[in-house]
Order: sequence, then structure tokens, then C-alpha cells
Amino acid sequence: MEDVTALSFIGLALALLLAFGFEFVNGFHDTANAVATVIYTRTLPATPAVIWSGMMNLLGVLVSSGAVAFGIVALLPVELVIHAGSGPGYAMVFAMLVSAIIWNVGTWWRGLPASSSHTLIGAIMGVGLMNSLITPGRVFGDGVNWGKVQDTVVALLISPVIGFVVAGALLLLAKVLIKYPALFKEPPANQPPPWPIRTLLFLTCTGVSFAHGSNDGQKGMGLIMLILVGVLPGVYAVDLGLSGKPVQQILSSNKDVGAIIDKRVAAAGGVMLAATSPAAGIGAAASSASAQDQDEATISDFLKSSGKLDAAVFAAVAAKNAEILKFLAGKTALSQLPKTDRKPLRTDTYLVSGALDKMTKNKVFSGAELAAIKTYRASLDRLTKFIPVWVKIGIAFALGLGTMIGWKRIVVTVGSKIGKAHLTYGQGASAELVAYATIQGADLLGLPVSTTHILSSGVAGTMAANHSGLQGKTLRDILLAWVLTLPVCVFMGSLLFAAGLLLVAKLGIG
Repeated sequence: MEDVTALSFIGLALALLLAFGFEFVNGFHDTANAVATVIYTRTLPATPAVIWSGMMNLLGVLVSSGAVAFGIVALLPVELVIHAGSGPGYAMVFAMLVSAIIWNVGTWWRGLPASSSHTLIGAIMGVGLMNSLITPGRVFGDGVNWGKVQDTVVALLISPVIGFVVAGALLLLAKVLIKYPALFKEPPANQPPPWPIRTLLFLTCTGVSFAHGSNDGQKGMGLIMLILVGVLPGVYAVDLGLSGKPVQQILSSNKDVGAIIDKRVAAAGGVMLAATSPAAGIGAAASSASAQDQDEATISDFLKSSGKLDAAVFAAVAAKNAEILKFLAGKTALSQLPKTDRKPLRTDTYLVSGALDKMTKNKVFSGAELAAIKTYRASLDRLTKFIPVWVKIGIAFALGLGTMIGWKRIVVTVGSKIGKAHLTYGQGASAELVAYATIQGADLLGLPVSTTHILSSGVAGTMAANHSGLQGKTLRDILLAWVLTLPVCVFMGSLLFAAGLLLVAKLGIG
């Protein structure tokens, strides 16, 4: 274990407490949507429903891929990510989590099913905007990864539309295809549904709970990894369990990609760095510390939304790629790396992978070169994109516990305040089937979506399709909360980040 100062240990403990607290609030705020339909169709009593949902959330978290977790991290300013253990890194983490928790608790208290995804993304944008505003020489807005934000916001905006339209259409299709009148009638008072319907609704609740864990649960995991890498880089900067063939794949691909980048450096009039041996690519062993810092700054600037590709960027990527080769040369397992090399290796990997990704999106490469770049980036991902089992278990329990404790306010809104009529079995099943499919699809693509938005919209869609009527006041309140979430959290995130920077400066945290 690494040496950690008392101040760093306190910061680590507080940051982890906030991260798990965010997922706890996420549990009783978002996961409650999954149990609303089974409770209001009387498929399950409230207590076993929330316990079962909590267990399925836990399972979803445990089997999650981690793609959404690192998608969230990719939204953050590059310089804050690679220096996560610094004072500004702490200020960033605290600002994001406190902003998200405040808004989530406020909307939950009002019984409004707002989106935890929106709160976190809004806070991230606020941190990025404030970071660009207070950094000398920075263009306002450069601290935000606008490309990733755009992808994420599009997913978050489209998903409720999908929920409303597809759930409504699925209910109408079911009425045509399924000749089972009880499925589309208001459930009898104090009676559970017939066993075929009960089984269907139980399965849809299970699916949505599992999908919620596998998607929403990852957001907290990404932030926890950011904290751990910043404070304990010797343990968490790279996956120390990686060995054998994956390490050899990185070395092999590194040399292939090094040759590709060297050609671009030469074509741009720079000095070619033939990264074909541990010594060669580093050029006279070496880049001095100042040269390495300059390479880091060059790539960081390129990764900003306004960053332009030029000869200096190619040269910086070539140098950082050669450093990766130097770190890994002669190693068959990452555990063989000295502790002091692990964080620099992670930083180099993050910068090189990000730069190659942006070049790929700008269609710099094609054919065999593009294939080699993609293979290399996939192998680099295995080096840094990992989630320890204990983190998954901790997040899973926080989600599950939150679901069991604070479910009622949101459940009442979704189950009885969106439509004017009582939720039918068919409406509940349609809304949850669509929510499950949409969340699982987003999970595969590594996109964070809102369980709240999809399921609430799905319930509203089935009410509209069934001509059951919608409660205007509830819908207005929900829409207002949805509209305000991003701007309010942007404002809170930026304000708290600025306050955090002042605090860490006063405490002398570098």
C-alpha cells in the first residue's frame, strides 16, 4: 500500500463517501421507477418488490462492462482527469457529487422523477466551464468535451421520446395480438393479477432493475476510479492483474502505431521518432521533464473542442507513444512495473488513446492504418479501463439500499399521478419492456441514459395510447424539473468548483 498523508486520506474518505452517497440517492430516486408498475398493478407488495429490485440492481452492477463509467470520465476536462489527485482534482469531484446529490434529494422530496444522469452531466459541464473561465489564456468552454457531451445529451433526449412513442405503440399492438381482456383492465382492488400476468410483470420489473444497475450504477464507479487513481496511483492507475498475451498485444500494436505516427511526423516536417525499440522512440532517453510536460500540454490542447491537428500534435503523440513502449519494454505483467511508473503510464495511455480517437473521428486514418489504430486503442483500454470487484459491490449495495429505503415518493408519482386512470397490467408491462430494451441498448453503446425519463415517459405514452388521460399538473412539474436539471446543475457545479478551488488553495493542497 502507498504512503498517504492524513489530509489525502481524509479527502479520499470524503470523496468515496460522497460517491457512494450519490448512488444511494440514485437508488431511491431512479430505481424506484422500476418497482412502481409492479406495486401499482398489485403484482408484488411493496417490501418484497423493493428488496428484489435492489438485488437485481446489485447483479446488474456486478456484471456491467464499465463502458458507461469511463464514458462519464471522458466528459471531464483532460487536465483535471490526468491530475485527479491534485487540489483541483478534489475540487472537481466534490463539486460534481455535491451538486448531483443536492438536486436529486430536492426533486425526490417533491416526488418528481428527475434524472440522476442529467444532474451528474450538468455538474460536469459546470466544472468544465468554470475551469476554462478561470484558467489564463483559455477560451471559455474549452474545458468541456463537447463531442462526448453531445453524444450523451442526444441519448438522454431521445430516450424519453422512445419511451413515450414505443411504449404506447407496444400497448396498442398488444391489444390487437393478445386476446386477454384482463391484461388491459384496471386491476381489481386488493387482488394480485392472474399468474401469467404476474409472471410477466415480475420479469419486466426484474429486467428494468437489472438494466438500471448495469447502466446507472456505472456512473458512480467511474468517479470512484478517478478518486482512487488520483490518491493511490500505485495500486489503481493500471490493471495490475493484466499479464501475458494482452501485454504483448500492447507492445506489438505500439510498434505498429508508432511507425504510422512517425510517418505523419515526417510528412509534417517534424523529426521522425522510430518507435521500434525501447530506446529508439524516446530519443536520447530522453525527453526532459519539461519536454514531457510540453507534450502533455500539446495533446491536452488538441483534445479540447477547439483543438487543431498539426505537426506538433503528431510529434507529441509519437513521443508519448514511445514512452508507453519504454515503460512496458521487457514486462510480461503490469504488476512488474515500479510503482512510480504506473501513474505516468496511465497518463500517457489516456492522452495517446484520446488523441488517436479524435484523429480517427476526423478521418485522419483509413484502411490498414485505421484497423491498426483501432486494435491498439482496444488493447490500451484493457490497461486502464477496469473496475475492481469491491467497487462494484460497494456501488451495488448503495443502489440497493437506497431503493429499499426511499422508494415511496417516486413510486407514488409514477404509479398514480401521471395518468388519470389506474395503471393496467398491459400498461405497466409495455412501459417496462421498452425501458429495459432501451437501457440495455444504451449500455452496450456505453451511453448513460435516464431510467427515470424512459419509464416515466413510457407510462405517459401508454396512458395516451389507452385514452386514459394525463394529469396536466404532474406532467408540468415533471417537465419543469427535467428542463431545469441541466442549467441548475451546471450553475451549482461551476459555483462549487470555484469554491472548492479556493478551499484547497487555503489548505495548501497542490
